[in-house]
Amino acid sequence: MRAVLYLLAAVAVMGLAFWSYQENYQTRDALGEVRSLHAQIGAKHERLNRLRAEWAYLNRPDRLSDLAEINFDRLGLLPLMPDAFGRVDQIIYPLPDVLPIIVPIEVDSAPTTSENDL
Repeated sequence: MRAVLYLLAAVAVMGLAFWSYQENYQTRDALGEVRSLHAQIGAKHERLNRLRAEWAYLNRPDRLSDLAEINFDRLGLLPLMPDAFGRVDQIIYPLPDVLPIIVPIEVDSAPTTSENDL
């Protein structure tokens, strides 16, 4: 009986050793994937910061005004003045289109009841 218990204990230990070996390598693979993802995220953040800096550089007011002056003949851009803006109540909104009634439907306001319906 002892031999069977020793044998079962040895098999259990070997099974647990195999399981922990597999878990160890799966954990290492997952950590490697996480490191790779962190590196990709860092690269994307660097690119985003570079693009933001480039956007800020290209949208400098002095550069944009120079471009507007250079391309005035083609674009006709003028500098913004305070009198160029209006108020919201000055906006004329278009009226919604009124669709024609093609097939009219008659609706009675009071239903008729007969003595048989009661």
